[in-house]
Amino acid sequence: MTTLRRDVIKYGMLAGVAGGLAEVAWVSFYAAITGGNAAALARGVTTAAGVTALLPAAPVTTGIVVHMMLAVMLGVVLTGLWQSLQTQRVGNLYVVSLALLASVWAINFFVILPVISPAFVDLFPLSVSLASKLLFGLAAAETLRRCAIVGEARTAVTVRIRAINQARDPAP
Repeated sequence: MTTLRRDVIKYGMLAGVAGGLAEVAWVSFYAAITGGNAAALARGVTTAAGVTALLPAAPVTTGIVVHMMLAVMLGVVLTGLWQSLQTQRVGNLYVVSLALLASVWAINFFVILPVISPAFVDLFPLSVSLASKLLFGLAAAETLRRCAIVGEARTAVTVRIRAINQARDPAP
């Protein structure tokens, strides 16, 4: 596997975890201030994903695990998309991230979920679920921005070390 693919997977996983945690934090915060039930949303994820039978005694935990697995996959997709657009100098990381996540939200809440789990759509107001996805996009974009800075620093150090080694041991 090439370094680029490894980086897309590694940084994508980090971006997905950051985005997934941002969503969990937002939903928990919203539920706390409104008296809502975040656990009902986690159970809804379990039901919508069709994995209720896996751990019937722990639907909330299963819902969070499924959510985070989907978040990691979405982070890898976002990272791959950004990498492909970046090489063509197209777009801004935050714009791409927010556009992708808004699209995912629209497809989920207006196409997929009404068919597979209509009750899930009504667990929280649509504005709250959209805010959740946009927060995912912001957290993922910031994570990727920071990963890019680390990657650039690592590349600069590698180039400098090579230059030092070549100066010390010139080729014949």
